Amino acid sequence: MLSPKRIKINRLPVGKAGINLEEVISKSHRTKQYFVLEKDGIPVAGIMDIDEFEDYLETKAEQEDPKFQAQIREGFEAYRAGNVRTADEFFASLKSKKS
Repeated sequence: MLSPKRIKINRLPVGKAGINLEEVISKSHRTKQYFVLEKDGIPVAGIMDIDEFEDYLETKAEQEDPKFQAQIREGFEAYRAGNVRTADEFFASLKSKKS
Protein backbone atom coordinates (compact mmCIF):
# COMPACT_ATOMS: atom_id res chain seq x y z
CA MET A 1 0.00 0.00 0.00
CA LEU A 2 1.27 3.48 -0.84
CA SER A 3 1.83 5.86 2.02
CA PRO A 4 0.01 9.18 1.82
CA LYS A 5 2.02 12.13 0.58
CA ARG A 6 3.24 14.24 3.47
CA ILE A 7 2.28 17.86 3.12
CA LYS A 8 4.91 20.35 4.18
CA ILE A 9 3.43 23.41 5.90
CA ASN A 10 5.75 26.19 6.98
CA ARG A 11 4.66 28.88 9.41
CA LEU A 12 6.42 32.23 9.42
CA PRO A 13 5.80 35.82 10.48
CA VAL A 14 4.51 38.19 7.81
CA GLY A 15 7.56 40.44 8.19
CA LYS A 16 10.01 37.58 7.65
CA ALA A 17 7.97 36.40 4.65
CA GLY A 18 8.09 39.92 3.19
CA ILE A 19 11.86 40.09 3.49
CA ASN A 20 12.20 36.64 1.86
CA LEU A 21 9.16 36.79 -0.41
CA GLU A 22 10.95 35.78 -3.61
CA GLU A 23 12.48 32.73 -1.86
CA VAL A 24 9.17 31.75 -0.25
CA ILE A 25 7.31 31.94 -3.57
CA SER A 26 10.02 30.02 -5.39
CA LYS A 27 10.04 27.27 -2.77
CA SER A 28 6.24 27.04 -2.87
CA HIS A 29 6.28 26.70 -6.64
CA ARG A 30 9.21 24.28 -6.93
CA THR A 31 8.49 21.97 -3.98
CA LYS A 32 4.71 22.43 -3.61
CA GLN A 33 5.15 23.47 0.03
CA TYR A 34 2.56 25.61 1.77
CA PHE A 35 3.31 28.69 3.84
CA VAL A 36 1.07 30.07 6.57
CA LEU A 37 1.84 33.70 7.30
CA GLU A 38 1.26 34.88 10.85
CA LYS A 39 0.74 38.30 12.38
CA ASP A 40 1.42 38.28 16.12
CA GLY A 41 1.23 34.47 16.06
CA ILE A 42 -2.20 34.44 14.39
CA PRO A 43 -2.52 32.86 10.91
CA VAL A 44 -3.67 35.54 8.45
CA ALA A 45 -2.77 34.30 4.97
CA GLY A 46 -1.39 31.39 3.01
CA ILE A 47 0.89 30.87 0.04
CA MET A 48 0.56 27.90 -2.32
CA ASP A 49 1.59 27.01 -5.85
CA ILE A 50 -0.64 28.58 -8.52
CA ASP A 51 -1.59 25.22 -10.08
CA GLU A 52 -2.96 24.00 -6.75
CA PHE A 53 -4.71 27.32 -6.19
CA GLU A 54 -6.44 27.08 -9.57
CA ASP A 55 -7.52 23.50 -8.72
CA TYR A 56 -8.88 24.77 -5.41
CA LEU A 57 -10.88 27.52 -7.11
CA GLU A 58 -12.28 25.07 -9.66
CA THR A 59 -13.32 22.64 -6.92
CA LYS A 60 -14.86 25.47 -4.89
CA ALA A 61 -16.91 26.61 -7.91
CA GLU A 62 -18.13 23.05 -8.52
CA GLN A 63 -19.13 22.66 -4.88
CA GLU A 64 -21.25 25.79 -5.07
CA ASP A 65 -22.98 24.71 -8.32
CA PRO A 66 -26.52 23.45 -7.54
CA LYS A 67 -26.44 21.05 -10.51
CA PHE A 68 -23.19 19.55 -9.28
CA GLN A 69 -24.61 19.18 -5.77
CA ALA A 70 -27.72 17.45 -7.16
CA GLN A 71 -25.53 15.06 -9.14
CA ILE A 72 -23.56 14.18 -5.98
CA ARG A 73 -26.81 13.58 -4.02
CA GLU A 74 -28.27 11.40 -6.78
CA GLY A 75 -25.10 9.32 -7.00
CA PHE A 76 -24.98 8.82 -3.25
CA GLU A 77 -28.66 7.84 -3.13
CA ALA A 78 -28.09 5.32 -5.93
CA TYR A 79 -25.11 3.91 -4.03
CA ARG A 80 -27.12 3.57 -0.80
CA ALA A 81 -29.90 1.83 -2.74
CA GLY A 82 -27.39 -0.74 -3.99
CA ASN A 83 -27.38 0.50 -7.57
CA VAL A 84 -23.65 -0.07 -8.04
CA ARG A 85 -21.33 -1.99 -10.35
CA THR A 86 -17.78 -3.19 -10.11
CA ALA A 87 -14.90 -1.37 -11.77
CA ASP A 88 -14.63 -4.22 -14.29
CA GLU A 89 -18.31 -3.80 -15.22
CA PHE A 90 -17.88 -0.05 -15.54
CA PHE A 91 -14.82 -0.31 -17.81
CA ALA A 92 -16.54 -3.00 -19.90
CA SER A 93 -19.47 -0.61 -20.43
CA LEU A 94 -17.08 2.11 -21.60
CA LYS A 95 -15.43 -0.26 -24.07
CA SER A 96 -18.80 -1.32 -25.46
CA LYS A 97 -19.80 2.33 -26.00
CA LYS A 98 -16.66 2.91 -28.08
CA SER A 99 -17.54 0.05 -30.44
